[in-house]
Amino acid sequence: MITGLLHAHSGLRYLVLLAGVIALAYALFGWLTGRKYDRGMRITAASFAGLLHLQVILGFIILVSGRLAGGVGGALIGHLFLMLFAAVVAQLPLSVMRRRPPEARSYPPHVICTLIAFALIWLGVASIGRGLMEAAVF
Repeated sequence: MITGLLHAHSGLRYLVLLAGVIALAYALFGWLTGRKYDRGMRITAASFAGLLHLQVILGFIILVSGRLAGGVGGALIGHLFLMLFAAVVAQLPLSVMRRRPPEARSYPPHVICTLIAFALIWLGVASIGRGLMEAAVF
């Protein structure tokens, strides 16, 4: 079962990255063209944040199962916290925009938070010695 979870965790990263690129492109387009904030932004941002949350949950399940090849070390704990922080940052603009009145909602927080989430994801993956597109070896 753990091998299946590892493969799911490894493969899900491509969906996370794709959803993030789509959310970033949508937010940049909306910001640069002066479009009114719309439902499409909420959907793309929620897809990115939701997939990232799922990725964190799968990683946490793998961690608590205790069946990691290298054990739990500092690099893995750093990876966990960076990814958890990336998920929080991806969720932040959704939560903030939901509380604002419709006329006060905007695209720049999505651009900024998505870029920060990408940086945290990159740092988190690098902390365990892998590249974003590198195949994981189990």
